[in-house]
Amino acid sequence: MWVKICGNTNLEDAALAAEFGADAVGFVFAPSKRQVGVAEVAAITLHLPQTVERVGVFDSHSAEHIAGAALAAGLTTVQLHGGMDEALVDALANRFAGRVRIIQTLHWAVDAPAPGTGPAAIAPQTTPDLLAAQFERIVTLGFADRVLIDSKLGAALGGTGVSFDWAAARRIFATAPTTVKLIVAGGLTPENVAEAIAQLIPSGVDVSSGVEQSPRRKDPNRLKRFIQNAHGIKTP
Repeated sequence: MWVKICGNTNLEDAALAAEFGADAVGFVFAPSKRQVGVAEVAAITLHLPQTVERVGVFDSHSAEHIAGAALAAGLTTVQLHGGMDEALVDALANRFAGRVRIIQTLHWAVDAPAPGTGPAAIAPQTTPDLLAAQFERIVTLGFADRVLIDSKLGAALGGTGVSFDWAAARRIFATAPTTVKLIVAGGLTPENVAEAIAQLIPSGVDVSSGVEQSPRRKDPNRLKRFIQNAHGIKTP
């Protein structure tokens, strides 16, 4: 199980995620409470193990901007979070020529759930069929070998702490071809990540707010438990 810890803003948190066994650490370049700059990330990635994937999350639609930031910040992967833009992905794929990987994010719009009711209901404007069609288009074009499905709550495109409807998403995950890996995000925590994996059988999981003590600081205990639980290691 590929595990990404996103929303890192400092070396201590990113290094701790790597030490605990994370496969990737993420940095948010898009507007967010966790937003970081190129110079900040470059100072962090320089000290991370080469085995750990370094992912930049962008909502920009400028291939020049994304490619320049990726190079300067020492990224190995870019995650496109601003909606599907076929021209952008094609331009990046040509620029990177396999040196930097691409993850395409698809957004599952959700209504805010009532407290204690679990994953949010499907919002009227977003259906499993719509996401399935977008995913099929990505597979057909072959421009990304990984797709991340994340919750969209209002204008927030990530870090919402809200899950989408896992039961409704099973068909998308179950029918995904082996050529494209699906990653689940949105509302994951140390307490529910094992359930999400059991229901969806994804190739990877991605967490940000679920392992924080505040929006720009990770909680070491929750971080360790999340990674262990995602990897199927029993924790006390």
